[in-house]
Amino acid sequence: MKVAVTNLKAESVGEINLSDKVFGLDARPDLMHRYVRWQLAKRRSGNHKAKARSEIRGTTAKMYKQKGTGRARHGTSKVNQFRGGGATFGPVPRDHGHKLPKKVRRLALKSALSTKYADGNLVVVDSLEVADARTKTLAELLNKLGWNSVLVISANDANIEFQKAASNLPSISILNQKGANVYDILKREVLVITRDAIAELEARLT
Repeated sequence: MKVAVTNLKAESVGEINLSDKVFGLDARPDLMHRYVRWQLAKRRSGNHKAKARSEIRGTTAKMYKQKGTGRARHGTSKVNQFRGGGATFGPVPRDHGHKLPKKVRRLALKSALSTKYADGNLVVVDSLEVADARTKTLAELLNKLGWNSVLVISANDANIEFQKAASNLPSISILNQKGANVYDILKREVLVITRDAIAELEARLT
């Protein structure tokens, strides 16, 4: 598949062949859904905690005599029946992550890339160098290009000036190709990939 390569001024600077094995697959919403759930589950802190009966501070002295009161028998106020008592089977810190086979993750990523290509929301640029590395200038450039929500994937670390200019813009995200993931690709409307990142992605995914 041939795709035009442009610069940040939307000027054509050549063409590039995209691999059908990476950008020409059928959409797999089921796999992309599994990938996103796996990715977001790993982000959860899992630090919610409720104190159990043994962790409650309080006396263990018997509250009242065993017989003759007509009330239930209790030996401590730290049980869960009373206000301030310990929780029964309450939440404890844990890891919410789960396993997802590497083949599934790889196929889901290729499906997300293919979806962007099929929808016409994939743009290949030659580089991320900008003449005037200012946030205002970059914002005006994005408006001219019509990129209201864009993810930029570069080969190595993106151009430092470009990163600084984009750091205060909520409409743009920048990732190294090694960190390309389904969630961020689907989250943004337009996917912009540098020519070098295309080559590295295809080498890694095929």
